[in-house]
Parts: sequence; C-alpha cells; structure tokens
Amino acid sequence: MEDVLDVYERPYDPRYPLVCLDETTKQLVAEVRTPLPPVPARDGKPGRPARIDYEYERKGVSTLFMVCEPLRGWRHVTVTERRTKADWAHLIKDLVDVHYPDAERIVLVQDNLNTHTPAALYETFPPAEARRLTQKLELHYTPKHGSWLNIAEIELAILTKQVLAGRIADPPTLTEKVTAWHTTRNAKRGPVRWRFTTADARIKLHRLYPLLPA
Repeated sequence: MEDVLDVYERPYDPRYPLVCLDETTKQLVAEVRTPLPPVPARDGKPGRPARIDYEYERKGVSTLFMVCEPLRGWRHVTVTERRTKADWAHLIKDLVDVHYPDAERIVLVQDNLNTHTPAALYETFPPAEARRLTQKLELHYTPKHGSWLNIAEIELAILTKQVLAGRIADPPTLTEKVTAWHTTRNAKRGPVRWRFTTADARIKLHRLYPLLPA
C-alpha cells in the first residue's frame, strides 16, 4: 500500500508519466422489441417517458481496459473481446509506442493479477520486443483487497455511471460510446488530486500494521 501511495506523491514529470490501469467487463444486451420514444407534454396533457421492454437478448461480454494519467487529466478506454495476457500485452505496447513514445519509463500502477506481469509480454511477443517493452515500465501493484488505491478504478466507476448503465448491443457501439466519453472528458483536462498519503495511512489504517513489542 505504501509503495503505491509514495508513487502518488511524486511530482509531475513527462519523462516518467504516472499511469494507472484497470479493467472491467460489460454484458452486451440487444433489444428484442424497438423501444417506444418519449412523448412530450403538450396542450395540458402529461407526457410519457420512453418505454423499454423488459425482455432482452444477450450478445456476449466485452472487456474494457482503462488507462489514465491522473496528473495530466488524461484517460483512454480500449474495448477487447477478452481479458487475457495477450490483451494486456498489446495494451502495454500501445502505451509505450503510441501514447508515450517519448517517455523514458512509464510508472504503471495496476491490480496484482496474474495477467499483469512481464511474463505476459514474453508470452505474446518475441524476446527482444518483450525485453524492450519491459525496460520501459516501472511496475507498482495495489495490494490484495486494495484495488481502491487504483485511480483507474475511480475513472471506471464514472464511466460505468455515465455510459455503461444502459443496454449496449455490440462492440462497435460500445467502442463508439466510450471513445466519445474519454474524448469529451480529456478535453476538460481535469487532473485527479490524490490526497491520501502514507502518513494518513499509518494513522487511519493503523490496524493493518503489525503490532511490535515495545
């Protein structure tokens, strides 16, 4: 925990951008009947909200990878069919080569999953390429039951509330919606100001620390 909190206290440095990564899934659901549009109120008569049939058709599940740079107020969402080691590896390659080609090293905070390791890069790419990507990363993992420390999880919660709550039928539509969301949100350039420090943790979460004899 303290490792991640110390990372969050570092000042902004474009050579070593702090990036948080998290992922979630979205059940794709199609309508079986065309929803009825809302009817506005007029001539003294009350309106009527849109009507959606309770029946639906399952269309599979998509994975959404969220990466965000909290100090710069930037985030990006990638939609994939799965959440395998290869999907994570290709996401890392995009971070290194597309989003941060000039960075000396990306300081990456993520959950401690078995797909989030340098071994996944070696299982996906030739050794030389995997080594190149590994050398561009400084990895930091949130502890077990400590995913709340990942700022990308906060961004996912906002995305879920604003975009993912309704029915979405297919991956292209999902991609279109999340792309519009992160484009609009990035335009506002709102940084995340993390205020919970290591000193705070030692006071408020003292029960998590071992008791040493006096």
